[in-house]
Formats: sequence, C-alpha cells, structure tokens
Amino acid sequence: MTYDLRWLRLHGLIERISHTFRYQVTGTGLRSARYLTRPHDRLRRTGLAELTDPDPPAPSRLRATDRAYQGRHRRQRGLAAAT
Repeated sequence: MTYDLRWLRLHGLIERISHTFRYQVTGTGLRSARYLTRPHDRLRRTGLAELTDPDPPAPSRLRATDRAYQGRHRRQRGLAAAT
C-alpha cells in the first residue's frame, strides 16, 4: 500500500493532507480517473472477458486476432528455442 500511495503522490494524482495520515485526490487525479474509466468499461473489461471466456457466444474479430497473435508468438518462441 505504501508503494502505491507513493507512486500516486509522485505522479501528482493524490496529495497528502498536512498534519494527517490522509490523502486527497488532485484535479489531475480526477481528470485521469474520469478519462480512464470509460476506455476500461468499454474496451478492456469486455475484451478481456471475451478472450478468456471458454465458450464465447459467437466468433468475433477480437478472438480471431488473439488466436492469430498467440499462434505467431508460439511459432517465434519455437524458432528462438531451435537456434
């Protein structure tokens, strides 16, 4: 927890309230949180759920792209191990 608080403070996302052990979110922190929640909700959460679901409802471009990437990655690792 200390590392996380330090990281957030050094990046200007939170600031310590003087003479206390509490922190408050800065304006930059609020803007960042507002900006990052929308992409997470729309892209990352649904994309990760689709990729990790063992029985997806229907094939999608995202799943096909992930399979192609994983296959290429496996082939490259195999070539690197062979040399």
